[in-house]
Amino acid sequence: MPEKKPRIAVIGTGGSISIPGRHSLDLFEYGDYGRALEVDELLAMIPEVAELFDVVPVRFRAISSTAIAPTDWLALARRIHEVAEADPLLAGVVVTHGTATLEETAYFLHLTLKVTVPVVVVGAQRPPNGLGTDAGLNLVNAARVAAAPAARGLGVLVVLNDGVSSAREVTKTANFRLDTFRSPEFGVLGHADPDGKVAIYRRPTRLHTIHSEFELGRLADLPRVEVVYSVAGADGRLVEAAVAAGCRGIVAASLAPGLQPPAQRQALAEASRKGVLVVVSNRGGAGRILARGKDVELGFIAGDNLNPQKCRVLAMLALATTGDRGEIRRMFEQY
Repeated sequence: MPEKKPRIAVIGTGGSISIPGRHSLDLFEYGDYGRALEVDELLAMIPEVAELFDVVPVRFRAISSTAIAPTDWLALARRIHEVAEADPLLAGVVVTHGTATLEETAYFLHLTLKVTVPVVVVGAQRPPNGLGTDAGLNLVNAARVAAAPAARGLGVLVVLNDGVSSAREVTKTANFRLDTFRSPEFGVLGHADPDGKVAIYRRPTRLHTIHSEFELGRLADLPRVEVVYSVAGADGRLVEAAVAAGCRGIVAASLAPGLQPPAQRQALAEASRKGVLVVVSNRGGAGRILARGKDVELGFIAGDNLNPQKCRVLAMLALATTGDRGEIRRMFEQY
C-alpha cells in the first residue's frame, strides 16, 4: 500500500512567488506588469507539491506584500485558525507571501496564533517562471517543514533558500539575492535538505503562539505605531508629526547602541510625557538594547534585540492589550 500523503493547507497572499514574469529574464519588474496568481493557480505551476502532499489550497489574497496592512494580519490569523480548526487531519499550514513584508506578517502570526500544527511562511526572490527561480523548491520545502514532526512547537517558521528560520529572528537583508533571509545574530534553526528531511538544530526560547498572551478577540485594527529613523543631525519634527497624527506608539530606530541625536531625543521624551509609548531599537540590526537609567526615567522601553519593524509589531499588540508601561516592558523582555 502506498504511504498516505500528509495533508497541508496552503494559504495564498500573493507576492513574487505567485507573480509570473513577462519572460524568463523578467526578474525584477514582473510585479509592475503581471498579476499575482491565486494559490490554486500557483500550485498548478508547481505540481511537485501535490505529488508529495495532500494539498488543500485556500484563497486569501493575491497582492504584493507592499500592500499588506495590519488589518490583513488580523484577517490572516483568523483564517489560519478557521482552517486548522475545521480539519483535524492537517499536518501543517503554509502561507505564501511576498518577501518585502514577510518578516512582519510572520512575526505577528508568531505572537498571536493559537494552533498546534506548524505554520510556515514562504516566499521567493524570483518569479515562478523566471530563469533560476526559487519559487518551486521554496514551496516544496515549506510544505516539508510544515509536515515535519520536528517543526512542532517552534512557533511560526520562515522557509527560503533551504533555511528554516524563526519568525522572531529572521529578516530580509538583500534586494535580489536568494540568500536574503537571515537571522543576523543566531543563524537558522535548521535546514530542509535535498533528501526530503528537515534537520532542526536549535529551538527558540522566547514566548510565542499557544504560550502567548496576545488575543485577537474582536480587534478590527491595531493601534497606530510609527517608526522614526535616527540620522546625524535629526531634529524632532518627525516625532512631533507622529504625535500630531495620533500615534499611540513610536519606535525609535536609533543610532547603535540605542542613542538618538539630542533634538530628536528631546522630542521623544516629550512624546513619552504625553502618554505615547516610545520603544528604543537599533537601526544597525543586531544586538540587545540595554535599559539605560535615563531612558527608564523617561518611560522609554528597550526593544531587546528586535529590529525596528518587529518592535513595531510587538508594540502594536502590547498597546492593544494594556497601557501599563511596566507590563509592556515585561512583554519586550519575554517575547
